[in-house]
Amino acid sequence: MASVSVDEAMRRAIELAARGLGATSPNPVVGCVLLDADGEVVGEGFHAYAGGPHAEIVALAQAGRRARGGTAVVTLEPCDHTGRTGPCSTALVQAGVARVVIAVPDPTPVAAGGAATLRAAGVRVDLGVRAAEAESGNIAWLTAMRRGWPYVIWKYAATLDGRSAAADGTSMWITSEAARMDVHALRATVDAVIVGVGTVLADDPRLTVRNLRDGSLAIRQPLRVVVDSAGRTPVDAQVRDGAAATWIATADEVGAGATGGVDLPALLAALHTRGVRAVLLEGGPRLAGAFLAAGLVDRVVGYLAPRLLGAGPAALVDAGVTTIAEAIDLEITDVTQIGPDLRITALPRKREG
Repeated sequence: MASVSVDEAMRRAIELAARGLGATSPNPVVGCVLLDADGEVVGEGFHAYAGGPHAEIVALAQAGRRARGGTAVVTLEPCDHTGRTGPCSTALVQAGVARVVIAVPDPTPVAAGGAATLRAAGVRVDLGVRAAEAESGNIAWLTAMRRGWPYVIWKYAATLDGRSAAADGTSMWITSEAARMDVHALRATVDAVIVGVGTVLADDPRLTVRNLRDGSLAIRQPLRVVVDSAGRTPVDAQVRDGAAATWIATADEVGAGATGGVDLPALLAALHTRGVRAVLLEGGPRLAGAFLAAGLVDRVVGYLAPRLLGAGPAALVDAGVTTIAEAIDLEITDVTQIGPDLRITALPRKREG
């Protein structure tokens, strides 16, 4: 096998890391590629699930003795503590790895320090290779750990004129089956799905992840969270069906905000303590508006159907904007056609001042 560059190996490590999305929380996604002394790939690994072997350990097991004198290329700084698994920094030293190339340093006090341990053992350490790309692939975990509450993705579906339902309230289905399946793939990457009680009362959603091939329930299900200030969720609502864990978050339990509803920052902080690092905000329009008004949305994913209704509920209500100067500006990062629909991904721009 021909040798590969460190840059090529990091690109591969980032691809490997993505395989763990949705399955590793409260841990990050991590990928690792091991090169021998001649630059040939001798081991690959990624962190597949919380509590399982880390990416470096999987790659070292594949490489065996060929790791000695080689280079470990890893998307996140190797951990330096003993949790459910041992420190990867120590494992790399014991394997005789001569160089470790890291894309992004670990921001957590408990796990950071791997680079220093490696250097102290005489291992060459290089930082920052494909850092932006690796950061993007692990953005939810990194963001959550740096600030102390989960990364929030607001997902909505609407017609081209911004309606989430017709005038009579019907909304099934605004978008195509292809778009709905894409939403299931998106749900599978997060730890929790959040809706307001109004959505539960109007649509009675299940909020589960279904297998894209046969419609069966996926093995891993995100936590279903209903923001329900006064505890109005019906006892027979589908979110109570036992198919996935559910939390009915009331103002009495979480705390009330200024308007008497559930305090949203407190809700996110409580989810973080439960190990939730990424959430998908799915509804309804007033809850989405409250999250946006509070500056709590990190990414917007909109599914736009090539249809017009002319009347009916809007996809977003009361986001704290009263004049055009207060508009929430977005930076579009991706536009993809999903069946007949468009999926637009955008990031809210930070307001100055």
